[in-house]
Amino acid sequence: MSAPNFIFFITDQHRADYLGCAGHPIVQTPHIDSIAAVGTRFERFHVAMPVCMPNRSSLLTGRYPSAHGVRKNGDILSYRASTFVEVLRAGGYKTAHIGKSHVQPMQEFPAEQRVDPDSLGPIKDAWKPDGENYGHEEPSRYRSNDWYEFPKPYYGYDHVDMVTGHGDKADGHYYQWLKSKSPKADEWRDPKNQLPHDYKCPQARRTPIPEELYSTSFIRDKTLDYLDSVKGEDQPFFAFVSFPDPHHPFTPPGKYWDMYDPRDFKHKLPYEAHKNPPPPMQWLRARMLDGSRVSHSQEAFMATPEEVPEALALTCGMITMIDDAIGTIVNKLKEIGRYDNTVIVFNADHGDYLGDYGMMLKGALPFQNITRVPFIWSDPASREGRVSGALSSTIDLAPTIIARAGLKPYFGLQGVDLADQIGGAAGTRDMLLTEHEDNFTRMGFPKAALLRNVITEDWRMTVYNGENWGDLYYLKNDPDESHNLWDLPAYALVRTELMERLVHQMLQTVDVSPHATRRA
Repeated sequence: MSAPNFIFFITDQHRADYLGCAGHPIVQTPHIDSIAAVGTRFERFHVAMPVCMPNRSSLLTGRYPSAHGVRKNGDILSYRASTFVEVLRAGGYKTAHIGKSHVQPMQEFPAEQRVDPDSLGPIKDAWKPDGENYGHEEPSRYRSNDWYEFPKPYYGYDHVDMVTGHGDKADGHYYQWLKSKSPKADEWRDPKNQLPHDYKCPQARRTPIPEELYSTSFIRDKTLDYLDSVKGEDQPFFAFVSFPDPHHPFTPPGKYWDMYDPRDFKHKLPYEAHKNPPPPMQWLRARMLDGSRVSHSQEAFMATPEEVPEALALTCGMITMIDDAIGTIVNKLKEIGRYDNTVIVFNADHGDYLGDYGMMLKGALPFQNITRVPFIWSDPASREGRVSGALSSTIDLAPTIIARAGLKPYFGLQGVDLADQIGGAAGTRDMLLTEHEDNFTRMGFPKAALLRNVITEDWRMTVYNGENWGDLYYLKNDPDESHNLWDLPAYALVRTELMERLVHQMLQTVDVSPHATRRA
């Protein structure tokens, strides 16, 4: 069989259980479900870090954030980092990126200072700047009416249609396109001009942007254009199709706004369902009760029981809009005659608390609702429906794609090829690591949170740097992670054993690249 094409669909802040094929009782995702029906859906796929930039960089490189260097939002993925897209390109593939990238900063305001600059000498950091330009995803690049041209290849991509930001404030090439379509672009994007509604949920905005001009539609249409451009070609292609939804703010346009009724959503896990809430959860709760919560930023916050169902309904509207776009793209793939030799992948960069224990968005409490995400692989070599329980990670995607393309990997990859698990074999991992490093102080931590989190078949344990508390959940009997066993003497031995295994897991993430050129 000739080298396959790839279409890699990815969503933003989309937890694993918010798909029809994953058992969600309300959200309608028939097109994604149809991909799963002829593919392998992984039930225990976890991110390398539940934060956009670090995990997206792990996807591209097949390496943990602690190895590739993008340890928090605001860092940059160095051009020195090798990516699987570069391997495909070197192996003869056409490569395209359409949608959100976020391996360079999308904002231009400075980071919070974690070190007093006056305490540093003439050399400010352990690593010298490499002199490269890493501002290609910043808003100022897209303020001209002239289409911003990327230096190519961009991390291996020959074709780039960029979307930055989220919701009705999405930016990048999308913003340039929107302005070319209507003189009302800036008016539509101003939150003051949102359409009337009675939702109280923070960050719920009823955008006046028409469905056909929303960012999801831009990504759909640009992907259709790209597929038309490769119609009839023999050269294989890789297309990375990246939607910025269902990430907050909650702005599904048109019919997708009220497609779902908040009254149909039950608040399954209110704050009171957790038997012994950890300190950050208590901190969020206290700020909600005293009126000091911050609920209109990127930070996790505690929502009221009335607000949560609204957020769930609007999130489902955004998901269904993406699903409709995916259906149109897959139909185009069939229309141009390339479906029968195309691997179709569906994934997400991290999850969302989405009201579990009252929390919204994401943060430094690595519940599985933010670390576990959808992963579906539909392969033309075997269009069969399977479900895999194998522990698997974002770092596995690069080696799996490289191997499926019939190419050889580069030194320093930390993931594994999932081909056997895609084919129905049992998993090879007995433990999975996720990382987290905050870029500023939040959620009641005394300093920016730094943690390591391990997941086994039956357990989840988290160690927080400098804290005398941690997380220990027995997933077998407590899949909702509602009772923290960390302090209970009866589980001291389990904690010790997991701590030892964590140390070994962390040793395996030590960067071994570059390969030595001499013995000594």
